Amino acid sequence: MARDAEATRERILAAATAEFAAHGFAGGRVERIATQAQSNVRMIYAYYGGKSGLFDAALADALRRMAENVPPRPDDLAGWAGDVFDHHQRFPDVLRLSMWAQLERPEATAEPREIYRDKTLAVATAAAQPLSAVDVLVFIYAIAQAWQLSPEGLTGLDANPIRDEEIAARRRSVVTAVERMLHDRP
Repeated sequence: MARDAEATRERILAAATAEFAAHGFAGGRVERIATQAQSNVRMIYAYYGGKSGLFDAALADALRRMAENVPPRPDDLAGWAGDVFDHHQRFPDVLRLSMWAQLERPEATAEPREIYRDKTLAVATAAAQPLSAVDVLVFIYAIAQAWQLSPEGLTGLDANPIRDEEIAARRRSVVTAVERMLHDRP
Protein backbone atom coordinates (compact mmCIF):
# COMPACT_ATOMS: atom_id res chain seq x y z
CA MET A 1 0.00 0.00 0.00
CA ALA A 2 1.50 3.31 -1.09
CA ARG A 3 1.70 6.13 1.41
CA ASP A 4 -0.21 9.30 0.73
CA ALA A 5 2.08 12.05 2.06
CA GLU A 6 -0.57 14.77 1.72
CA ALA A 7 -3.16 12.73 3.62
CA THR A 8 -0.59 12.01 6.33
CA ARG A 9 0.25 15.71 6.65
CA GLU A 10 -3.46 16.56 6.90
CA ARG A 11 -3.99 13.96 9.63
CA ILE A 12 -0.96 15.27 11.52
CA LEU A 13 -2.18 18.89 11.26
CA ALA A 14 -5.69 17.93 12.41
CA ALA A 15 -4.29 15.98 15.38
CA ALA A 16 -1.85 18.80 16.19
CA THR A 17 -4.62 21.39 16.12
CA ALA A 18 -6.70 19.36 18.58
CA GLU A 19 -3.72 18.55 20.83
CA PHE A 20 -2.33 22.09 20.96
CA ALA A 21 -5.79 23.62 21.38
CA ALA A 22 -6.38 21.38 24.38
CA HIS A 23 -2.92 21.54 25.98
CA GLY A 24 -1.03 24.49 24.49
CA PHE A 25 2.47 24.36 23.08
CA ALA A 26 4.16 23.43 26.35
CA GLY A 27 1.61 20.76 27.27
CA GLY A 28 1.13 19.34 23.79
CA ARG A 29 2.83 16.02 23.17
CA VAL A 30 4.23 15.00 19.80
CA GLU A 31 3.75 11.34 20.72
CA ARG A 32 0.00 11.84 21.28
CA ILE A 33 -0.24 13.73 18.00
CA ALA A 34 1.52 10.91 16.12
CA THR A 35 -0.76 8.30 17.68
CA GLN A 36 -3.91 10.31 16.94
CA ALA A 37 -2.76 10.92 13.36
CA GLN A 38 -1.96 7.21 12.87
CA SER A 39 1.58 8.21 12.05
CA ASN A 40 4.85 8.34 13.95
CA VAL A 41 7.09 10.94 15.54
CA ARG A 42 9.71 10.48 12.83
CA MET A 43 7.21 11.61 10.17
CA ILE A 44 6.30 14.69 12.21
CA TYR A 45 9.96 15.68 12.38
CA ALA A 46 10.43 14.93 8.68
CA TYR A 47 7.44 17.06 7.64
CA TYR A 48 7.58 19.86 10.22
CA GLY A 49 11.09 19.84 11.68
CA GLY A 50 9.88 19.40 15.25
CA LYS A 51 7.28 20.47 17.75
CA SER A 52 7.61 24.24 17.19
CA GLY A 53 7.39 23.84 13.41
CA LEU A 54 4.32 21.65 13.84
CA PHE A 55 2.66 24.14 16.19
CA ASP A 56 3.34 27.01 13.80
CA ALA A 57 2.04 24.98 10.84
CA ALA A 58 -1.14 24.01 12.72
CA LEU A 59 -1.77 27.64 13.67
CA ALA A 60 -1.11 28.94 10.16
CA ASP A 61 -3.35 26.24 8.67
CA ALA A 62 -6.19 26.96 11.12
CA LEU A 63 -6.03 30.71 10.45
CA ARG A 64 -5.78 30.19 6.69
CA ARG A 65 -8.85 27.93 6.74
CA MET A 66 -10.76 30.49 8.76
CA ALA A 67 -9.80 33.24 6.31
CA GLU A 68 -11.00 31.08 3.44
CA ASN A 69 -14.21 29.96 5.17
CA VAL A 70 -15.17 33.38 6.57
CA PRO A 71 -13.91 36.08 4.21
CA PRO A 72 -14.78 39.67 5.12
CA ARG A 73 -17.97 41.10 3.67
CA PRO A 74 -17.31 44.85 3.45
CA ASP A 75 -20.89 45.46 2.32
CA ASP A 76 -22.26 43.61 5.38
CA LEU A 77 -19.79 43.80 8.27
CA ALA A 78 -22.47 43.01 10.85
CA GLY A 79 -23.40 39.85 8.96
CA TRP A 80 -19.72 38.97 8.71
CA ALA A 81 -19.45 39.33 12.50
CA GLY A 82 -22.24 36.75 12.75
CA ASP A 83 -20.28 34.50 10.39
CA VAL A 84 -17.18 34.82 12.60
CA PHE A 85 -19.32 33.94 15.64
CA ASP A 86 -20.67 30.88 13.79
CA HIS A 87 -17.18 29.77 12.80
CA HIS A 88 -15.98 29.87 16.40
CA GLN A 89 -19.06 27.93 17.50
CA ARG A 90 -18.28 25.20 14.93
CA PHE A 91 -14.50 25.24 15.31
CA PRO A 92 -13.59 26.30 18.88
CA ASP A 93 -10.13 24.75 18.52
CA VAL A 94 -9.07 27.53 16.13
CA LEU A 95 -9.64 30.24 18.72
CA ARG A 96 -8.09 28.18 21.53
CA LEU A 97 -5.01 27.47 19.40
CA SER A 98 -4.71 31.16 18.59
CA MET A 99 -4.93 32.08 22.27
CA TRP A 100 -2.24 29.53 23.20
CA ALA A 101 -0.04 30.99 20.45
CA GLN A 102 -0.42 34.49 21.90
CA LEU A 103 0.52 33.19 25.35
CA GLU A 104 3.30 30.75 24.52
CA ARG A 105 4.57 31.44 21.00
CA PRO A 106 3.88 35.07 20.09
CA GLU A 107 6.43 34.80 17.30
CA ALA A 108 4.07 32.32 15.59
CA THR A 109 1.26 34.88 15.47
CA ALA A 110 3.32 37.28 13.36
CA GLU A 111 3.01 35.10 10.24
CA PRO A 112 -0.72 35.67 9.61
CA ARG A 113 -0.19 39.42 9.22
CA GLU A 114 -0.85 39.03 5.51
CA ILE A 115 -4.25 37.52 6.29
CA TYR A 116 -5.14 40.39 8.62
CA ARG A 117 -3.76 42.99 6.22
CA ASP A 118 -5.96 41.61 3.45
CA LYS A 119 -9.00 41.72 5.74
CA THR A 120 -8.16 45.29 6.76
CA LEU A 121 -7.92 46.36 3.14
CA ALA A 122 -11.22 44.64 2.37
CA VAL A 123 -13.08 46.57 5.08
CA ALA A 124 -11.24 49.89 4.67
CA THR A 125 -13.97 51.26 2.42
CA ALA A 126 -16.62 50.39 4.99
CA ALA A 127 -14.75 52.03 7.86
CA ALA A 128 -15.20 55.70 8.45
CA GLN A 129 -13.81 58.18 10.93
CA PRO A 130 -13.33 58.07 13.84
CA LEU A 131 -12.82 54.30 13.44
CA SER A 132 -10.08 52.93 11.23
CA ALA A 133 -10.38 49.62 9.40
CA VAL A 134 -8.15 48.05 12.06
CA ASP A 135 -10.44 49.39 14.81
CA VAL A 136 -13.45 47.91 13.04
CA LEU A 137 -11.78 44.50 12.68
CA VAL A 138 -10.64 44.43 16.31
CA PHE A 139 -14.13 45.34 17.48
CA ILE A 140 -15.77 42.70 15.26
CA TYR A 141 -13.40 39.99 16.46
CA ALA A 142 -13.80 41.02 20.10
CA ILE A 143 -17.58 40.92 19.92
CA ALA A 144 -17.77 37.74 17.81
CA GLN A 145 -15.37 35.85 20.11
CA ALA A 146 -16.67 37.13 23.44
CA TRP A 147 -18.69 34.08 24.49
CA GLN A 148 -15.97 31.63 23.53
CA LEU A 149 -13.36 33.63 25.49
CA SER A 150 -15.44 34.32 28.59
CA PRO A 151 -14.50 32.39 31.74
CA GLU A 152 -16.46 29.20 32.24
CA GLY A 153 -17.22 30.37 35.78
CA LEU A 154 -19.24 33.20 34.23
CA THR A 155 -20.79 31.41 31.27
CA GLY A 156 -21.54 28.38 33.42
CA LEU A 157 -23.62 30.31 35.97
CA ASP A 158 -26.69 29.01 34.19
CA ALA A 159 -26.55 25.34 35.16
CA ASN A 160 -28.75 24.36 32.22
CA PRO A 161 -27.15 23.27 28.95
CA ILE A 162 -27.06 26.02 26.34
CA ARG A 163 -29.88 25.59 23.87
CA ASP A 164 -29.81 26.40 20.17
CA GLU A 165 -32.16 29.33 20.81
CA GLU A 166 -29.67 30.86 23.23
CA ILE A 167 -26.83 30.51 20.75
CA ALA A 168 -29.01 32.14 18.08
CA ALA A 169 -29.80 34.99 20.50
CA ARG A 170 -26.08 35.47 21.19
CA ARG A 171 -25.41 35.60 17.45
CA ARG A 172 -28.14 38.22 16.99
CA SER A 173 -26.61 40.31 19.77
CA VAL A 174 -23.22 40.16 18.01
CA VAL A 175 -24.75 41.33 14.73
CA THR A 176 -26.75 44.07 16.48
CA ALA A 177 -23.68 45.33 18.39
CA VAL A 178 -21.70 45.67 15.16
CA GLU A 179 -24.61 47.33 13.36
CA ARG A 180 -24.88 49.89 16.15
CA MET A 181 -21.13 50.45 16.25
CA LEU A 182 -21.08 51.14 12.52
CA HIS A 183 -24.23 53.24 12.35
CA ASP A 184 -24.18 55.14 15.65
CA ARG A 185 -20.78 56.74 15.24
CA PRO A 186 -20.43 60.46 15.85
